[in-house]
Amino acid sequence: MRRLVLGLALLAPASALAQERPAALREVGFDQRLDQRVPGDIQLRDESGRVVRLQDYYGRKPLVVALVYYECPMLCTMTLNGLVSAMNAIAFDAGREYDVVTVSFEPRETPELAAAKKATYLKRYARPDAAGGWHFLTGDPADITRLTQALGFRYTWDERQRQYAHPSGIVVLTPDGRIARYLFGIEYAPKDLRFALVEASEGRVGGLVDQAVLYCYQYDPMTGRYGTAIMRILRAGALLTLGALGSFIFVMWRRERAARRDPAHGSANA
Repeated sequence: MRRLVLGLALLAPASALAQERPAALREVGFDQRLDQRVPGDIQLRDESGRVVRLQDYYGRKPLVVALVYYECPMLCTMTLNGLVSAMNAIAFDAGREYDVVTVSFEPRETPELAAAKKATYLKRYARPDAAGGWHFLTGDPADITRLTQALGFRYTWDERQRQYAHPSGIVVLTPDGRIARYLFGIEYAPKDLRFALVEASEGRVGGLVDQAVLYCYQYDPMTGRYGTAIMRILRAGALLTLGALGSFIFVMWRRERAARRDPAHGSANA
């Protein structure tokens, strides 16, 4: 069903999906800043509390960056679940052919939360070098702002719901820290992830990606739920299905009537 929703989303014009977004979400999204270098001196903390810099993960391998917050009630978990599923489906190993950094954009979150989240996902990604290749980071407000702005990640805090409204997706960087490709949504095709890693490892930068899927999983701060656009797409899909079924029944009814009026024709067809 989820894949059906994604397929329907791709058929809908991006402008129409944008109109579905509540006014509070007009500033939420991913600006694609391809080929721009993400500052390596951004200072963060790893899951053990050790101070690291983003450039510590630059150098030899492409880097996958996932911006989430660890106590997110829904969308971030779906993003990480989609990422680990794609990682499990490709032959490349995190820690060998590429590294992953998951960064919380909530400055109040702690290395302890990061460590717990890492333990959860290492169980789901049971490969030899995973612990050294998938990092879960936290940071202070100024550094988080620098990172989110560099990646074009725009989000907002909804005081009423006490939650963040934010986009979903991952960013693939070249070994020298340039933005090579964006993958949007909550599911990532393994072939797309593999291609992005190969492309980034060679220092190549991809093209702009349609963000229609991203907005289908938008957060509605008026209801405190995700998926307003999904429900409307499903309703539209249901109407299309009913219409197709009605057309089929009508055609079969016409054929049956024609066969009754012309028995010889009906016998010939039989």
